[in-house]
Amino acid sequence: MQWLKNICLCGVLLLSAGCSSWLYKMPIPQGNFLEQKDIDKLRVEMTREQVIFVLGQPIAKDAFNPNKWQYIYLYNPGRSSEQRKSIEVVFKDDKLASIAGDFEQPKDFNIPLEQ
Repeated sequence: MQWLKNICLCGVLLLSAGCSSWLYKMPIPQGNFLEQKDIDKLRVEMTREQVIFVLGQPIAKDAFNPNKWQYIYLYNPGRSSEQRKSIEVVFKDDKLASIAGDFEQPKDFNIPLEQ
């Protein structure tokens, strides 16, 4: 009778170990955390160094086009609540030319900074 209890206990433990939804998983943000207030600081004709100062180093640079930078942010606190944001920064002649992605383009984007 004791061995039957032990087998049942082992079976319950094995079944509960297979349920990964019961385990705690630490949410870890990945990439560049950006907000709209950061994007609002961008202006056309900014240098690469100025963009890095405002947004930080990009998470990805296009290997075939060195004039495109990708800023990607991923945060998954739960299985159904993933947050993903990205923005692509494009340079022309080493000056900021355009941005595209999940953020609104700043209303003053087309006004260059005073040099």
